[in-house]
Amino acid sequence: MSAAALPTRTTELGSRTALPPNFRLSVVIPVFNEVGTLGQVIERVRATGLSCEIIVVDDGSTDGTRAMLAKFAPGNDLVVVLHATNQGKGAALKTGFLKAAGDIVLVQDADLEYHPADYLRLMQPIIDGAADVVYGSRFLTREGASGKTRHWHTLANRFVTRLSNHFTGLQLTDMETCFKVFRRDVIQQIAPTLEQRGFGIEPELTAKVARLPNIRLVEVPIRYTARGYADGKKIGWRDGLWALWCVMKY
Repeated sequence: MSAAALPTRTTELGSRTALPPNFRLSVVIPVFNEVGTLGQVIERVRATGLSCEIIVVDDGSTDGTRAMLAKFAPGNDLVVVLHATNQGKGAALKTGFLKAAGDIVLVQDADLEYHPADYLRLMQPIIDGAADVVYGSRFLTREGASGKTRHWHTLANRFVTRLSNHFTGLQLTDMETCFKVFRRDVIQQIAPTLEQRGFGIEPELTAKVARLPNIRLVEVPIRYTARGYADGKKIGWRDGLWALWCVMKY
């Protein structure tokens, strides 16, 4: 039975299961012109205290991000991959997914909208053996979101999510979320087939996860600090239209 035949459960954290021995988390960070925030994001990931493999895929930045990365203390937890030219978020994610070696693979944007302090909450259903994939939803709790959220962004997200649910049979509230978390064997089964180089990666990933047999996908509430275009936000209305096309294509 595929996930398309199953409802998506939403979950709150219960009692926490201890991390398995030698556990490691792969954090994939796609980057394009985020010199002002990337360093803070890496520090916040490190501040979680988790054993992490931080995979930064720089997708052809031209704003000084690469020079900043060259000076950043690499340590044994930081892997930097450079794309020669800008290919898009989807291409950067595919590169990171295929390189990941951790038990769980998590997507982290390079801005400050999503909070690494939520990692344990996101991983918990997988660690507990209750899920294979977890999405962090910005809409499950009102207190979770703050910042400069544009009303049309919220409406477009909800519409695309509902359309995606119609085709996949899932019951997601936030298909477009950055916080997508996978068992490594699940995402590396899908990664070689990924086609979308830009923001269309979100509906493509969701559709391909839903088609896997017996997959268990759940949502958990997350915190979210929205930023506006003046802060460097890149997604626009054309990406919304393309997302609609990708929902129907995949």
